[in-house]
Amino acid sequence: MGVAEEFSALYGYEPEGVWEAPGRVNLIGEHTDYNDGFVMPFALPHTAVAAFGRRTDAAVRAHSADLPGEPVVVAEPAPGASAGWADYVASVVWALRDAGHAVGGVDVHLASTVPTGAGLSSSAALEVVVALALNDLFELGLERQQLARLCQRAENVYVGAPTGIMDQTASACCTAGHALFLDTRDLSQRQVPFDLASLGLRLLVVDTQVKHSHSEGEYGKRRAGCEAGAAELGVTALRDVPFASLPESLDRLSSDGIRGLVRHIVTENHRVERVISLLDAGDVRAIGPVLVEGHASLRDDFRVSCPELDLVVDSAVAAGALGARMTGGGFGGSAIVLVEEASSDQVAKSVVEAFASRGLTEPRVFTAVPAAGARRVR
Repeated sequence: MGVAEEFSALYGYEPEGVWEAPGRVNLIGEHTDYNDGFVMPFALPHTAVAAFGRRTDAAVRAHSADLPGEPVVVAEPAPGASAGWADYVASVVWALRDAGHAVGGVDVHLASTVPTGAGLSSSAALEVVVALALNDLFELGLERQQLARLCQRAENVYVGAPTGIMDQTASACCTAGHALFLDTRDLSQRQVPFDLASLGLRLLVVDTQVKHSHSEGEYGKRRAGCEAGAAELGVTALRDVPFASLPESLDRLSSDGIRGLVRHIVTENHRVERVISLLDAGDVRAIGPVLVEGHASLRDDFRVSCPELDLVVDSAVAAGALGARMTGGGFGGSAIVLVEEASSDQVAKSVVEAFASRGLTEPRVFTAVPAAGARRVR
């Protein structure tokens, strides 16, 4: 059965519709979104799919096909009313209501193919599918970027994860066959063609199976450190530190820890601009070394990598990959690997063997193909 049929069996009435929203891979631009910087994600074919029906009261009743148990009921969604995974549903209802939108109660049944804890934005996919459905059901008339911003607020305030705007925007706004160049300060967007198959290339995603959680503190510490660096430099956000004057800016900072965070953000914004230029010029293979540079910066300056992510990058490059880097918030999750299509299987095999030789859990490897953003499916 699909989610609509499962909804009917679960709740005893037909759903009013079914929506889906994808996870994402970030090609380049990591941790820059909450520093008003540049990012370049694209949507994955992996999606959160959900059936919805309106209730006559204000409660949220949510059920996941991927988890055992009965539906979770949240009578009055509000920050602090913890309901586990269902917070990602209830938080969006709360955020819309808190912003003044007339949103009633809903029954929800969902299923997701976005790997959880893999740095592929399973939480954003869930938030966005809820927001899009509520926007349609209650005829709110909100634009995609408005929905993304409300989903970010839901995750920041209700769930307690201090994420930026990238993940929700990617899930809501990406188009098939393109990467999304997003300026997170003014939210301007540009869809950049990214058809690797036509060039004989592939982008592999390697899920290390090391789970992470944004709300466990380390992510928040990095964000606070970036804000401290901006304050010391007298700028609104690290986006405002010019790449050309980075050495002088670093000399003004009070600690090596903050210095590393600032160096990563400023150089990462520059890497996004370099990747855009290379893609515009049709020189896609040349982005490989930029990916490797980005990983080194995340590992050494931002300190959000882990041994398994480093192993993916090192073993893939040694096996002939054009480039590789961790993707997502870090502390586990996934890495991306740019390869020639002809050597894709061998590179993937080398990564898996490297994990086996160290007694690590076998990673999950799949090819990432830029997919469409959130939509109503019935």
